[in-house]
Amino acid sequence: MAKDTYLFTSESVTEGHPDKICDQISDAVLDEILTHDPNGKCCCEAFTTTGMVVVGGEISTSHYVDIPKIVRSTLEDIGYTDPAYGIDCNSCGVVNAIDEQSADIAQGEDVSEGTHKAMGAGDQGMMFGYAVDETGTLMPLPISLAHSLTKKLAEVRKDGDLSYLRPDGKSQVTVEYEDGKPKRVDAVVIAAQHDPDVELDSLRDDVKSKVIEPVCGEFIDDDTRMYINETGRFVEGGPHADTGLTGRKIIVDTYGGKGSHGGGCFSGKGPNKQDRSGAYVGRYIAKNIVAAGLAKECEVQLSYAIGYPEPVSVMVNTFGTGVVPDSTIAELVKEVFDLTPSGIIESLDLLRPIYKPTAAYGHFGREDLNVPWEKTNKIDSLQKKV
Repeated sequence: MAKDTYLFTSESVTEGHPDKICDQISDAVLDEILTHDPNGKCCCEAFTTTGMVVVGGEISTSHYVDIPKIVRSTLEDIGYTDPAYGIDCNSCGVVNAIDEQSADIAQGEDVSEGTHKAMGAGDQGMMFGYAVDETGTLMPLPISLAHSLTKKLAEVRKDGDLSYLRPDGKSQVTVEYEDGKPKRVDAVVIAAQHDPDVELDSLRDDVKSKVIEPVCGEFIDDDTRMYINETGRFVEGGPHADTGLTGRKIIVDTYGGKGSHGGGCFSGKGPNKQDRSGAYVGRYIAKNIVAAGLAKECEVQLSYAIGYPEPVSVMVNTFGTGVVPDSTIAELVKEVFDLTPSGIIESLDLLRPIYKPTAAYGHFGREDLNVPWEKTNKIDSLQKKV
């Protein structure tokens, strides 16, 4: 019988990519608010271009937020410390366009003694969580490798191993699957920003030996294709080469195209917004289902109505890998997990400044971060109810 093979590709970007600059600024603002005012509300976006950052959105908090200081500190952490990079943390312009949260939205979220005694959802929408048993983190292999490559690009830049690299960069990984299991890496694409005096051949050799091989080595074979800075020079990058905007890398932030996506971004939004907390608890649910052995692959969809506490719908799809019907698992989910906004916030302890580190290299599968939605502490509760 012929084996079923196919290719699947995911991409990642470095922390110095213009869109990721904006994600990190937005989450740095959120973290600053939650550090001093856990009940503060935040929904803010950033925009960047040559020499300038604009921060706008809605914030309600008792704490003063120094927007220019946050912007400059974030740019410095990333490595934008030289005007030659197109934006410099010390000299860039910062425009503050923050306003207060809409009172109409706020009344839907606030806990009241009316009909809906629990905290209402901050917005309508649908959110997805996903997990699969093809990696130790229960993440798809293509996005896991893509993130590891961009993290490695930043690491060798910051530790001086490849000091000629600049902050901007991208990766892309194509994995060959055989009968549903990852078999090998078919192709790797790297775009690494660099100083102008670097020879292209040297850069390609360095990136291959110090970035690609350490990350993808066990999946590389003689037929693996590598495309490193295929356009040649990549000196002009960052906000000078391309504008950046919060929330424009939602597939990079999640599962690299595996599973579904509700369309909402995460960064700059507090946990009162279901775009973020709903997606986080969706991942938490899906990961625990797979970790509990109830399925090899799992996607969870939740949907909410603004101002109403309970989810409008709960769907589980195990793609034919579940040990019991998907409808049965969906009922277990409603029994084991508190899916109200306040329940999610409490169970995952989300009113803390934990968000900026998630704004680059993905929100899920992060072994380097102790984020609560990656815990598998519901295994026993799920197994006991099957």
